[in-house]
Amino acid sequence: MKIVGERMRTLRESVKYSQVKLAKEFGITQSSLARYETDEGQQPLDLLLKYADHFDVSMDYIFGRTDDPHGATYENQPKIIMEDPGMARFVEMCFEPGSAMNEKLKSTILRMLSEAQK
Repeated sequence: MKIVGERMRTLRESVKYSQVKLAKEFGITQSSLARYETDEGQQPLDLLLKYADHFDVSMDYIFGRTDDPHGATYENQPKIIMEDPGMARFVEMCFEPGSAMNEKLKSTILRMLSEAQK
């Protein structure tokens, strides 16, 4: 993946590190680092994780999935299907039967789930 090597080189150069200095810091040889930056060798995952940690960037950035070094933000909004009979059973299981607040709490949660679905 050409983008990975390019990002590795760009990150290294952004802090004005030589290949020798960064290779020593990461415990690899300069020639290995040169191969990874030019895509002549497959970059090991543990090295890419070191890059992400060292340069405070996301793996999404390193792999070219986003141009934002801090990563792509994915909003995980699970679909809540109120008509699903499993949802009603789940809400029912969450509360102690016979509790004075049981019905009020259940209706509040069901209302919140309905609003989240919109």
